[in-house]
Amino acid sequence: MTDDAQRQTSAIAVVLPCFRVKDRIVDVLAGIGPEVSAIWVVDDACPEGSGAHVESSVADPRVRVLRHETNRGVGGATLTGYRAAIEAGAGVIVKLDGDGQMDPASIPRLVEPILTGEADYVKGNRFHSLEGLRAMPTIRLVGNSILSFVTKLSSGYWDLFDPTNGFTAIDAETAGALPFDKISDGYFFESDLLFRLGTQRAVVRDVPMAAHYGEERSNLSVRRTAGEFVWKNLRNLGKRIFYGYFLRNFNIASVELVLGTLLLGFGAWIGLGHWAESARTGEPATAGTVMLAALPVMIGVQLLLAFLGYDMQNVPRQPLSIRRHRRP
Repeated sequence: MTDDAQRQTSAIAVVLPCFRVKDRIVDVLAGIGPEVSAIWVVDDACPEGSGAHVESSVADPRVRVLRHETNRGVGGATLTGYRAAIEAGAGVIVKLDGDGQMDPASIPRLVEPILTGEADYVKGNRFHSLEGLRAMPTIRLVGNSILSFVTKLSSGYWDLFDPTNGFTAIDAETAGALPFDKISDGYFFESDLLFRLGTQRAVVRDVPMAAHYGEERSNLSVRRTAGEFVWKNLRNLGKRIFYGYFLRNFNIASVELVLGTLLLGFGAWIGLGHWAESARTGEPATAGTVMLAALPVMIGVQLLLAFLGYDMQNVPRQPLSIRRHRRP
């Protein structure tokens, strides 16, 4: 780290949502190093009483316990911790799960891009190491691969992977500008947060990390949440396209998207209509009819690919922290 980065390490806070992690939370807290100045444990109406267990078992003066009367989900618990850390004057806020899958020793590496002014938000990536992939359960491997692609579409961060990774760090000023009341409270929190950061044009970075999988059971049900994740990502995709290419800006990519969609739809409509007519009458379509359908489809696909290429190059590159400091 640079000297400036080292001077800012006293402003690092950790937010730790707790739900059914009573048997592991104390060990996780014990692994958090001296670079962290405050630790906010959020008991999300845990039926095991994780918050009370921490208060009775942990003597670390940095640890403070917050409680929810009702369960709000991992997102709601994290946002409660964000609010507390921001009010306490934190400069960087790290979100760490209490199930022991994340190594607290990686916190300095996670926050470094923020402290050096290279990013506004940093997240772990468990897919960087082949050894880590071998340890990951197959259902998580496949599910994360699919979700990663869908989240790239909805957030616009094409260079990121492992979107549901909960080991994250965020610049506190960037966090304070987020619409807390609109961010998803449940397991969609990390993906929705990426979408919200994208609308702010925040710079996001991946940091390779190892995940530890033991005998713990995940509270996330793939069957219960798969449909929700797909629907909400598609909804965010629509919002992102509207905000980024029509409401806040209109450029050549906007034209490519509109014309490409219209031409592709027109060609498909003509082609399917004549195919149905040929199937009904038994008469093959003429060459002119085929070209009337094929040409708009080909041009439409080319325009949509051009839009996609523009979108992939449109990932934010300059951190919000730098832009804020340059304002007069």
